[in-house]
Amino acid sequence: MEALPARARVYVAGVAVAGLLCLLPAVPLSPLPVRAAPAADVSWRAVASLAVLYACCERLARSRQLGAPHSGGTFHPVLLAAAFLLPPSAAALVALPGALLAPVEQRPFLARRVGRAGQLTLAVWAASRAHRAAGGGEAVAAGDVPAALGAAGAAVLVFCLVLTLLDRGIVVLVGGLPLRSGSRTAWRTTRQRTRRTAWWRLFLRSLAPVTVHGLAGLMMALLWRSPHGPVAALLVLPPMYVSWWAFAQYHRERAAHQATIRALVQAVDIKDGYTRGHSERVGQASTMIARELGMDDERTEVLRFAGILHDVGKLGVPTRLLTKDGPLTPEERRVIELHPEYGHEMVRGISFLGEARAAVLHHHERLDGSGYPYGLAGGQIPESARVVAVADAFDAMTSNRSYSRARPVPVALDELQRCAGGHFDPRMVEALVRAIGRTGWHPAVTAEDARRPVGPPAPPVAEPAADSPGARR
Repeated sequence: MEALPARARVYVAGVAVAGLLCLLPAVPLSPLPVRAAPAADVSWRAVASLAVLYACCERLARSRQLGAPHSGGTFHPVLLAAAFLLPPSAAALVALPGALLAPVEQRPFLARRVGRAGQLTLAVWAASRAHRAAGGGEAVAAGDVPAALGAAGAAVLVFCLVLTLLDRGIVVLVGGLPLRSGSRTAWRTTRQRTRRTAWWRLFLRSLAPVTVHGLAGLMMALLWRSPHGPVAALLVLPPMYVSWWAFAQYHRERAAHQATIRALVQAVDIKDGYTRGHSERVGQASTMIARELGMDDERTEVLRFAGILHDVGKLGVPTRLLTKDGPLTPEERRVIELHPEYGHEMVRGISFLGEARAAVLHHHERLDGSGYPYGLAGGQIPESARVVAVADAFDAMTSNRSYSRARPVPVALDELQRCAGGHFDPRMVEALVRAIGRTGWHPAVTAEDARRPVGPPAPPVAEPAADSPGARR
């Protein structure tokens, strides 16, 4: 992002000005009313100590060795401790040096620093106001832990809410959520992105880690006010950094997993242009089925991987067979039916995939035993494979292929229900029907986004579609 749109620059400037107004009451000789935070009541030694401590923590948190890519490196315990210890304007001042001096990796550097400084000062100021309104100042001073916990909880909620809303604002203005769209496809994609990144989802996602940081900040504040003093408060930080490092390692590993899967899927998409986006859509449908069946988040993620990677074995199939117009010969069909085994060989050594590997191998098995590669039947077929089989058939029927035109979603669901019990697990089919009936089918990558050959789509051919939805999957 080399330059910000004009409206985004105005937004960043507005946030910065609002943050500056929050700081002014703490400054001596300020022209603003100082009833909320008189300068005489501010412990400037505490402000300076916490500001330096936060700047050092921010620098360390953004280092290559410790920085967590999921959070931008922001380390909140010191900021929240300031909100619990200081008047609102003074607490907001603690965030300013660290936010302005922390390294920035992307352009525009100045706008990013100013915007981050404005966001943090507003969030800390609001958190301190909420903490004081809930009686937290007196509770911390008296060492009343139960009362301090309640006030700290209110402050954490406000802090997280303000940060989420301000982050959401800049994403809307910079991240391509236009007021108008030039086409229905662009508008649909925009609406889908908006749904996936709704502010309240971001708020809930960030609430847990910020709550942990809030507890650490409260411990710092209580120790700071205790007879042991500020030095004892520093003892809270090393354990937090250890957990921060472990969390960063987890996210690095997760990012590596995603990169591995993305590389494999891109290779399949390049080889078979007709099915570009098919893998992502099957992963999305598999996720819908898993959630409808009440599976936990970890297993749902594995099934998403299974859906995304189910066709990776097509890398071993000649391209002329994948894109052939017209029926396949028996020999050609036998070659294509080897792709589950090719795929399983490719992913067999990737340990983090878990049961997704079984889905890659068995997603073309049928409940009646007429599938391939091994002719498994009923309960012999792994559950993950039964999920992906339904998701794969659904997307095959609702997408344009080289040998068939897309069917409407209701028609595809009716066909799945007709084949349930013979080809597909009825539980999986009904789960998909319920999920789509409740939320609709809004694929992240639509058929319109895929690359297609020039010219009209090929007419339907005499494949056994009625008995085998999306027969050449």
